[in-house]
Amino acid sequence: MADENTASVGAQEDKTQTTSQENTEGCDTDPTMIEEEAQEQSQTLLSGTYKYEDLHSRPTITPDSEIPENLLHLSHSFGYDSGRRANLQLLDDRTLIFIAGNLLVLLDISTKEHRYLRSCSGGGIGSITTHPSKEYFVAAEKGNQPNIIVYKYPSLQLYCILRGGTEEAYSFVDFNRDGSLLASMGSAPDYMLMLWNWRQEEVVLSCKAISQDVYRVSFSPNNPWVLTSCGSGHIKFWKMASTFTGLKLEGHVGHFGKTVATDIEGFVELPDGKVVSGSDWGNLLVWDGNAIKVEICRKEGRSCHAGMVRPFTLEDGQLMTMGSDGAVRGWDFESIDTADSESSKFEMEPMNEMRVGHNVCLTSVVKSSLPDSFIWFAQDSRGAIWKLDLSFTYTTPDPQCLFTFHAGPIRGLDVSKTSHLMATTTMDRSVRVFDFLAKTELITSRFNRGGTTLIWAPPLGNQSAGLLVTGFEDGVVRLLELYDPQRLEVVAGRNPKGDAKLRLKQAFKPHNAPVTAVAYERNGDVLATGSSDCTVFFFTVGETYDPIGFVHVPGPVQGLEWSPHSHSDNRLLILCQSGHVIEVQSPDRETEKLNETFELPELPRRSFRFRSIKSRIKREEEIARRQAIKEKKKKEREERLKESKEPDTEEEEEKEEDELPPIYIPDPPSPLYCGFYSLPGQFWLSMGGYDSGSLYHCKFSEKQDEDADQRQDEPFGFLPVHNTDDDPIRSVTFSSNRQLLFCGMHSGSIRVYPLQPGDHDLTSMEAYWALTVHDNQYGHLQHICCSHDDHFVLTGGDDGNIFSFSLLPLEEIQKALQTKRAKVPSPRAGLENETLAQDIEDPAAYSIETAKQKLEKDRMFLAAELKIAEKRKKLAELQKTFKQLLNSNQSLPEHVRLKPAELQLDPCFKEQAERVKIQRVMEVRKQLEWEEERSQIALSKIQDWFRDTLETSVITVIAICSNHRVSTYRLPVLPETSAQLRHLSKHSQLDGSEAAALQHSKSQAESTKSKIEEAHVLSTPVARPTGIKLGDRQIERLRKAAEKAEQAQARIEKRKQEWAQLYAEKPDENYEDPKDVRAIQKARETIGDLKLKSAKDFTVPIHLRMNAEKKRAELIGLEENIREKQLEMNRRIVALRDSKVCLVEQLKAQAQQLQQVQQHLKAHLHCPAPILPTMQPEETPEKKLLYSRALLERYRVLRKQRLNAVQLEELEGTASVLEQLEKEMEGQDMKKAEEESQKGEKETPSDAVIGDKEETAVGKDVELSELEEELRREEEIRLLHEQHSLLEQIENSVLQFDSELMLLRHQKLHLDCQLKLADLCQLTFYQELVLLKEFERRENNLQEKLNERIREENSITLKLKQCNEQLQLKHREIAKLQEREKALITAFQALLGENNKFEEFLTKVFKKKIKRVKKKEQTVDDEEEVDSDENSDEDDDWDDDDNYDSGAEEGEGRLDDSVCPPGCEPALYEKILQLREHRLDLEEFLVEEKKSAEFLKKEFDTLIKKEKTVKSNRQVVEDDLELVNKEKQQKMNELDVVVPLRLHQIEFVTGGSVPSDLSLALVLDRLELNRLRERIKQLQVEKIQQRELYFQARQQHIRLIHDRKEMNAKIQMLEKQCEELMMMKYGRLVDLDALQTLSGNRTLEELKQEKLLREAAYAKEITQWDEKVEEARQAMMEMTKSNTERLVTTTNLFDQKEELEHKLNSRQKKMSRQFEDYRRLVDQKEIWRLQNLVKTQSQQADALKREIVLLSFKGGHVLPLGQAPVPPLAPLPTPTNINTIKQQRLFKYLKARGAPSEQGSN
Repeated sequence: MADENTASVGAQEDKTQTTSQENTEGCDTDPTMIEEEAQEQSQTLLSGTYKYEDLHSRPTITPDSEIPENLLHLSHSFGYDSGRRANLQLLDDRTLIFIAGNLLVLLDISTKEHRYLRSCSGGGIGSITTHPSKEYFVAAEKGNQPNIIVYKYPSLQLYCILRGGTEEAYSFVDFNRDGSLLASMGSAPDYMLMLWNWRQEEVVLSCKAISQDVYRVSFSPNNPWVLTSCGSGHIKFWKMASTFTGLKLEGHVGHFGKTVATDIEGFVELPDGKVVSGSDWGNLLVWDGNAIKVEICRKEGRSCHAGMVRPFTLEDGQLMTMGSDGAVRGWDFESIDTADSESSKFEMEPMNEMRVGHNVCLTSVVKSSLPDSFIWFAQDSRGAIWKLDLSFTYTTPDPQCLFTFHAGPIRGLDVSKTSHLMATTTMDRSVRVFDFLAKTELITSRFNRGGTTLIWAPPLGNQSAGLLVTGFEDGVVRLLELYDPQRLEVVAGRNPKGDAKLRLKQAFKPHNAPVTAVAYERNGDVLATGSSDCTVFFFTVGETYDPIGFVHVPGPVQGLEWSPHSHSDNRLLILCQSGHVIEVQSPDRETEKLNETFELPELPRRSFRFRSIKSRIKREEEIARRQAIKEKKKKEREERLKESKEPDTEEEEEKEEDELPPIYIPDPPSPLYCGFYSLPGQFWLSMGGYDSGSLYHCKFSEKQDEDADQRQDEPFGFLPVHNTDDDPIRSVTFSSNRQLLFCGMHSGSIRVYPLQPGDHDLTSMEAYWALTVHDNQYGHLQHICCSHDDHFVLTGGDDGNIFSFSLLPLEEIQKALQTKRAKVPSPRAGLENETLAQDIEDPAAYSIETAKQKLEKDRMFLAAELKIAEKRKKLAELQKTFKQLLNSNQSLPEHVRLKPAELQLDPCFKEQAERVKIQRVMEVRKQLEWEEERSQIALSKIQDWFRDTLETSVITVIAICSNHRVSTYRLPVLPETSAQLRHLSKHSQLDGSEAAALQHSKSQAESTKSKIEEAHVLSTPVARPTGIKLGDRQIERLRKAAEKAEQAQARIEKRKQEWAQLYAEKPDENYEDPKDVRAIQKARETIGDLKLKSAKDFTVPIHLRMNAEKKRAELIGLEENIREKQLEMNRRIVALRDSKVCLVEQLKAQAQQLQQVQQHLKAHLHCPAPILPTMQPEETPEKKLLYSRALLERYRVLRKQRLNAVQLEELEGTASVLEQLEKEMEGQDMKKAEEESQKGEKETPSDAVIGDKEETAVGKDVELSELEEELRREEEIRLLHEQHSLLEQIENSVLQFDSELMLLRHQKLHLDCQLKLADLCQLTFYQELVLLKEFERRENNLQEKLNERIREENSITLKLKQCNEQLQLKHREIAKLQEREKALITAFQALLGENNKFEEFLTKVFKKKIKRVKKKEQTVDDEEEVDSDENSDEDDDWDDDDNYDSGAEEGEGRLDDSVCPPGCEPALYEKILQLREHRLDLEEFLVEEKKSAEFLKKEFDTLIKKEKTVKSNRQVVEDDLELVNKEKQQKMNELDVVVPLRLHQIEFVTGGSVPSDLSLALVLDRLELNRLRERIKQLQVEKIQQRELYFQARQQHIRLIHDRKEMNAKIQMLEKQCEELMMMKYGRLVDLDALQTLSGNRTLEELKQEKLLREAAYAKEITQWDEKVEEARQAMMEMTKSNTERLVTTTNLFDQKEELEHKLNSRQKKMSRQFEDYRRLVDQKEIWRLQNLVKTQSQQADALKREIVLLSFKGGHVLPLGQAPVPPLAPLPTPTNINTIKQQRLFKYLKARGAPSEQGSN
């Protein structure tokens, strides 16, 4: 392409490519080296160059075809994808760059010259950006593993290619501030954020951004290590953090908190790190960290912009924002930076504002590259590029619209049949005309609705070639005439401007839905229009387009195709989106249509309904492929056999083949995209969806009797189209010679197929040339057409782009057409004098068919009424003539007067007339039978709708003295409901299997327990044989002891029960009052939870969750409540009406009484009678439905009079007749009432006058006496009183009725207010019900799953409980068995007794292990079992200590443990053997129970695992249900609720007035607000009370703790005293309960008796020994006495010796004094010793006395009083001992004395 290849583009070929791993946090990089490396690398020359000619995408051409590569050359791009985000960049001060499908368009602002660069991938371009230096620009592409291409500017050379950054497409790219790094953001499915060292084509960092669409990512202008990204419902803040492994990307998602989450299109980072972003509702959000600091809005809560707002720069202390409202505003930076508000919203006004224009939506802006420039270029999503001066000075120019384009998908495109002109239309309500040869736009016209289709009318003989037929979305078709205004004749005052002008020639509305297709018949005589309302309308073509008629088709019309000139018949092929194809004959435009409708039911037609054959094609292809494989294998085997020359003895087993592809018919059917004729009756179709991939050759079936909707027609042939399974053909067109087929593809590419001449079957459609042009994702190529000379091809796609291609190089075309230019048609003669055609601007205007039907219906109705009126007029004249004859006859004399019989005709005539009348009546009845039935049905329907559907008619009760009235409610009859709402509570119950298992386990446990109890035998010790006989006294004492023990046992059991009951009533340590628990739970749910239902983290509580069933119940309850209130009010109003009826009758009676009273009174004494009330018609509406013959006759007369007036508006006339009839009926009723009331009034005065006259006459004739005069006065007074009473009663009755009516009216008004609020609530409920129905199926499915999980969990929990109970039961049984085993051992030890010489032998016998044979039920006797036990004992030795060697102790031989040893009691041995058997039984039961317990433990563990799994599954379902509830709550939050308010209820006042915007106001119930205020006071009082209660409870708690400590101390003290008493009394701690329950023991009594006997013997022996002791004591005393005397003598001798020594040592006085001191000390110590001895002996005596007392309490033997026990005394010192002690002391003293003397002598 000439314009694309402007220069050689450098690129690098050989280099190392570093690919980043997906979903990684980043690459390790030294942050301090990035910029330095980037600067060094920028200076390094690349080893090779990239060549743009080698890398850009090229056309796809079928191999081995002769199609040239440069078949089509790009000529120009007329469109601009204004809906794409950030699709505008500035390369220099005069060059803009934007994306157009697969092209980069470089647009020169001044010259409007275009330059183009194709994408390298061929999959489209995702995003563009420019380098800060404007020396480079970047194109991030789309496709499979797309690349990022960096171009140099202005050379347009490829600088580098960045690979591996995303999987499918890039959504945004941006450079950092110095341009060293490039950030790229991938779209779905990976959403990868990549940071590139783009000069070296290396990835610096990579990370997955988020799992949502990301619109923008950019570096911070202030911090090179910070980035920010935003997109769908999020904003994320990134930071390049240095870790021990290098540099990583860390991202933090912004939390919206209480603010509703919003899509963010733009943001600006402030110098201090805060970020200001936009929102959906037009306010600014200030982010500090990852949370919203404050929301910026305008004063009075107005939004900063209307709609989406996008901040885009921070300059000169202003934050600049743009919005969807077409405004640019500047905000004070300081105010925003320091903004803070407690209400989370900060109000401020913009500093500057610029309104760009009407219907403008700014989405992105770029600043001019000139220094200190305030010029910005803005992208308008409405299809424009603006130039803005944002200096905001007084000299600032207005915004300048540089370029305008179509906005949105191209809906209609066609070219002129005579010139190089192209016309287009879109939903942006514009029609544009282009000169694609001169590459300019000529004219744009805008309308009130969007255009949907367009066609250029073929030139006719008397018309110019500038007529455009355009269809619009409201069903209107406009004929637009294009002409050159410069060629108009100049009219005074008019100066034509422009090169072209569009003028509305005619507008008509054939459809009620968007017009989707328009086509001219091949001769140009008929115009056909198709619509999505499933109709096709035909018009005659001429000076004006007149309707011919329309046909209905089975589906929305997709396209219209007239048969070509090669076909003999002129037919129209109608293609429907539903897959139907209808062919109709061209209607005859000359036929006069007298029908009442434009429908053409008799128009010949054929229909075809496409049935999918793609699955059958695939099946046949698979069969052919398998057959080919089989044939190949067969040939290979035959060749192998020929080579081996051996017979084939074994046939190879055939493998089982896979199942063939099934036959599949898509439901719903695949959409039909386009089609065209091949031969007469045959056509080609291109289908989408499942059936794409082929062109289907179809023909109409000969059987056309079947309904079109029920047909199933299959194509008779198909043509596979290469690589179109996911890329169907959307549009087709042929060159004028039909040798080139141009196809517009779903992917936005264009295909060209060369065809052979006359190839209607498309057999030569094989090789093709394809080029990607429009956007591959959403740029579906819907329109493609060729110019009139086949030199150009033009395309229009859903991406809003329009491209023109030339079939010849541009140089050749320019040379060939240098003398030709696109010629705009000349205007018609006299055009300047014509008035503009009337346009159809009302979208609700009647269509042609609707207007026709209405007009025809009105005409027929008028004709029928006129005919009926004429007949009635003739009848009236005949009746009048007959009446005149009758009157003339009556005026004649009687003798000449004709009798009535003579006036009758001949009877035969009468009979004939009767017969004719009857016959005609029958004929009329027969003719009117259907009409009569219809009228009856209509009457019944009207009655059902207007009368029977109402439960009560509207009754209006009117006050008597005023005009106040009250009416009943118009209530419909409730329909019969087939089902009622019931809320069934579902309780989980045990299944039969579970109950059976539980019963089985219980019975098994009971059987085991009974078995153990049967096996357990209480082992009582054998009583010792004794010959001691107890006395009667002892036996009685035993009996009393047993009774006493039983009583004690009963008291103990009773005390245990009391303690158990007390402990059962004792609350747990963690016990809480249920009231407190409920209050705390309520507080947790209601207090402190500031989350709103609109918050994203709001979780709907289970009891507040709402579903369709509950909401329906609420709605029904509300409706019933409303109806009940209305019925109650209706009953009261009807009762009031009935009371008025009674009151009227009563007043009439009282009026009559008044008249009678006034008859006897004089006229001057009459009081005026009140006007009697009457019942109005609206008070008795039921009488309106009552009619009489006279009423019907009067209606007929009035109707006849109305028809005679020949009014055109029959319906209004009929209504006026009814109104007149009602007025006459009301007048008659009022006249009757007045006559009745006036009748009495007239009679009363006349009677009074007569009475007065009579009295006057009497008075004149006769004078009354005094008595008569008095009687007359009394009668007059009585009558006056009665008159006054009657008038007062009437007045009171009327006033009472009016007061009742006023009260009821006031109550009804109050009820009306409540009902209106209830209606609003009902509307809200219904909206919520409709919303809840959408979620009902999902919620029910999840609820069923949850119920199933709950049932499963309950079942497992029940099994766990049963298993746990059985396990605990087993453990208790094991513990009981172990206790019984211990009791058995205790019984064995008690049986042995003490000092049993066979203790060791019997212990071995008892503990011996025996191999036991399992007992068989009722098969082996006990003797055999014993033998088997003995044999097993003899055979097996299970005890290591079973051999008893008694020789070690007694020196005898070894004892046999199976035989009772000599000297051992046989009974004791037998009892030991029995105890051993019991022990072995217990051990067997214990082993079995342990096995059962182990099995239950395993089962319990398995159930625990199942329970965990089920709980996790249940949690998953609950989470899904919670998500559904959240989504449902969010949807319900979006519903609007109407709250009517009065002005005095609005307190949201700003500046003394109510603001216009009340969106920020909060609606509260005043009663609720007052209640909350009172509740605050109550809570404060409750808080004080609770504090007091808390203080009291705390004091009580402390006191109770103190009391508990005291009680514990007291209990411990009492326990200690009890233990001391036990030790004192029993010598050890005993069980008092067991002690109390001890009964008499005969063995114990025998032992006591034996003890007494032995005590007596021992006492006697002790007495003998005491005597001997006494004798020995006397001898000892005598010896002691003699020794004492000798000691005294020795002492005296020592004293003498001491005196001698004293004399000898007189000089040693000191020694003498020491000796004396020592002597004194020795004596003193001797005295102390003797005192201690006395004390010790006294203590021993007391201890012996206490022991005697204790022994007497124990039942021991008590010595007689005369015999005192001799206490054990300490041995007294004998004289010998005393002498020995003294000698020792003396020796020590002398030794001590001698030592100093020796020293002195020495």
